[in-house]
This record gives sequence, structure tokens and C-alpha cells, in this order.
Amino acid sequence: MERKEAFHRHSHEHTNGLEQEHGREPLRHVHSQQEKKAVLNRLSKAIGHLEAIKRMIENDEDCSQVLIQLAAVRSAINNTGKVVLKNHINHCIIEAVEENDQEAIEMLNQAIDKFIK
Repeated sequence: MERKEAFHRHSHEHTNGLEQEHGREPLRHVHSQQEKKAVLNRLSKAIGHLEAIKRMIENDEDCSQVLIQLAAVRSAINNTGKVVLKNHINHCIIEAVEENDQEAIEMLNQAIDKFIK
């Protein structure tokens, strides 16, 4: 079963005496263990690959081979991002559309802009 955590508008006073108000934050969707595991496995592989590249550099291996391996890691990270994006659209954004949560949709647009830079 999926769990959501709702947030609400609230304010608090800082030690400098100024009050700060926080707006509504979107509901947070919690993904299934299977989805998390798939993303974490991909990240673990990319991290392992980066560690191997570090060793290549430490061992003065051929720069062209290092660049090829860096391209492979970049591709792995991009593909992981695609998986996260698809999961987000299939769960979080569908819920946001159903709830007319324009803020969540705008946040997705901002995230996509940063991801594809």
C-alpha cells in the first residue's frame, strides 16, 4: 500500500525574531520497494563503474579508455534518470493531475529542465 505524507501551511519564529511562513508543499508519493531497488541497483552499478574509472586514472591508463568509460557512466546515469522520471510521471504526476496540483507539475517541468541541461 502506498503512503502519502501531507504538508500544510505553517509559520515559525526564528531566533532573530523574524517570522517565516512556509507554503503548501505537494503530497509526497512513496514508491514501491521494487521501484526503489531498481533505481538503487542502477546507481550502485554506476558508482562501482566510477570507482573503476578512478583506479584507471590512478594507474595512468589510456585517456581515451577513461573517456569511453566516463561516457558509459554518463549513459547509465541518464538511463537511471529516465527510470526515475517514468516512475514519477506514472505515480506522482498522475496523482497531481487528479488533484489539480499545478505546483507538482511545475516542479516536474523545472526538474526536467535541469536534468536535460
